[in-house]
Amino acid sequence: MSQSIDTGKRRFLTAAASVVGGAGAAAVAVPFVSSMLPSAKAEAAGAPVEVDISKLESGQLLTVEWRGKPVWIFRRSPEALTNLETLDDALRDPNSQVVSQQPEYCQNDTRSIRDELMVLVGICTHLGCSPTYRPDLAPADLGADWKGGFFCPCHGSRFDLAGRVYQGVPAPINLQVPPYHFQGDNLVVVGEDAQGAA
Repeated sequence: MSQSIDTGKRRFLTAAASVVGGAGAAAVAVPFVSSMLPSAKAEAAGAPVEVDISKLESGQLLTVEWRGKPVWIFRRSPEALTNLETLDDALRDPNSQVVSQQPEYCQNDTRSIRDELMVLVGICTHLGCSPTYRPDLAPADLGADWKGGFFCPCHGSRFDLAGRVYQGVPAPINLQVPPYHFQGDNLVVVGEDAQGAA
């Protein structure tokens, strides 16, 4: 019997065992690392939402969900925009001084990028109820001075059609304007501004 050692065969077997071992380690690591990534549902919950507004008529409200919150998109009539100018004395923060309630590009008289189109988070700033959309003028239950807006049925807070809170109600600040931007004339992207910041 020969006592010689075949070093070429030994190198081949060592290399093959290393490759198979490495592939096995990768096969174990991939599911482990994948389990630490957020699920598709979790990623979608915080992702920007694209909304087609091509069929949104004056006075009509559309509700979408972003980050688990209702977001309202509605088109204001020229009359509604004119009425906004007359409400300053009745509002707690008519000039939107609480800067955390809207992006800088919406800190204006209409709290919007385009005057006629409003985007708001539909959660009352008092205790988190969802106000009802009341675009009607002077309804019996809200009084002759009501010029359209949102009424929270939980504790009676009132907001105008720019989401600004009235004085003398439980809600302390205006409704929140989320980050958003337009892609063309008929597509609103809720959840990020034009530079992609959320």
